Amino acid sequence: MSEAYERERQNNDRLSELSNKVSALRGVTVDIYDQASSQSLIDNTSETFSSMGTQMKGSAGRLTRMAASGNKVAIMKLAGICIVVFLVLYYGLKLIFGGGKS
Repeated sequence: MSEAYERERQNNDRLSELSNKVSALRGVTVDIYDQASSQSLIDNTSETFSSMGTQMKGSAGRLTRMAASGNKVAIMKLAGICIVVFLVLYYGLKLIFGGGKS
């Protein structure tokens, strides 16, 4: 009888050890999955910024050609639009983040 109880205790001990190892392995697996997901997000963000850089270069090239052509009306419209956008952003952000003076 005593030998059977001893074997049962050993089996329970080994089962507990195995359970702990499986839990640790599960934790490592979840960490690997999280890292892979965040790496995918970083890759997507990098591609987005790369695409945006290419578009900005194209826009700058078109703007340079327009300015070189000497179309003064188009240049004045562009300058006006830039000034209006700057003022709207400046006062909008000042209103949102600056609040009023106390």
